[in-house]
Amino acid sequence: MSEKIIYIKRWVDLNVLLDKKSYFLLGPRQTGKTFLIHRTLKNVRVYDLLDSEIYLTLSRNPGRISEELQPQDRIVVIDEIQRLPELLNEVHRLIETKGVRFLLTGSSARKLRRGGINLLGGRARTKYLHPLTYKELNEHFDLFLAIERGLIPSIYFSDDPHADLQAYAGSYLQQEILAEGATRNIPAFSRFLRVAALCNATIVNFTNVANDAQVARTTVYEYFEILKDTLILYELPAWRKSKKRKPLASSKYYFFDVGAVSVLQERVLRAGTPEFGEGFETYVMHELKSYSDYVSGEQLNYWRSTSGFEVDFIIGDHTALEVKAKKNLSPNDIKSLRMLAEEGKLKRYICVSMEPRRRKIGNIDILPYKEFLELLWNGAYT
Repeated sequence: MSEKIIYIKRWVDLNVLLDKKSYFLLGPRQTGKTFLIHRTLKNVRVYDLLDSEIYLTLSRNPGRISEELQPQDRIVVIDEIQRLPELLNEVHRLIETKGVRFLLTGSSARKLRRGGINLLGGRARTKYLHPLTYKELNEHFDLFLAIERGLIPSIYFSDDPHADLQAYAGSYLQQEILAEGATRNIPAFSRFLRVAALCNATIVNFTNVANDAQVARTTVYEYFEILKDTLILYELPAWRKSKKRKPLASSKYYFFDVGAVSVLQERVLRAGTPEFGEGFETYVMHELKSYSDYVSGEQLNYWRSTSGFEVDFIIGDHTALEVKAKKNLSPNDIKSLRMLAEEGKLKRYICVSMEPRRRKIGNIDILPYKEFLELLWNGAYT
């Protein structure tokens, strides 16, 4: 891993989060949760459940945490909490009786949901950690690099990103799917995973996915839930408030990282390729989702009419956003935005593009992607 990664300051500030409240910190593997803990939380007690000895000790005796607590231990970290969700009962007790604040990290919400994440009854909030963002990278940001290799920290700065992405996909299957017992049929899930990746940024036809992956349609629904639970996939609901044009109700799905989805698709998303536009859209979804989780908390949707007009993203109920990986937009590229603008329900209509300078066509702003990203992270679209 390049030394540059050491100097990337993450948006999530653990010291601020844990000042008054316990937190679940959830995110896909290798997004930097453990690194962030070691970098920002000094002299705190950490239990890493990937350590076999620690895992076995606490699985036999969850009360061991209480026995080992010292008076100065006001914050305790349990890394990979989904491996031992029964510890949440002990965590609950120590929050109540000793006022200890916990940071509970995990790469899967699946076992936590089944094992009782609600046992803490509001005593711990949830924060998500995403791959690197434009604002975190600052001068290290390169759009074409981000789309080609993704924004998982160790892979973005890697000297062999393709090999690392291949290893990441294998690690996901072994550590998240096989180890958690989410499914016993790994070959079927592997086939499904590639088909699902090819459905990235689209409305999914579950019957077609089932046929292509050679699994039952009911299994496809279950597999999509696994992808969402292990934080690999985001569901983008339809925005259904248009009146003049009847909207669709089906969701779209995006993988959490453009590099991860490209290796599953067995493609390289370089500029000039037909797939680059999808990669650009997936990258913008990443920035929107990160900003929503880190800052605004606003709902993200997309809009599509039954007649075929589609706008990639709706932020809250105020901003429509179309994404085009083009250096010179034509009127046809913003046709769906114009159709949505006729509804008169939103405040802004924006097309994010590769054009070099901002311009305006009617009530639609066409923005260079860097200008859009600056405005987004500076709070212009809330």
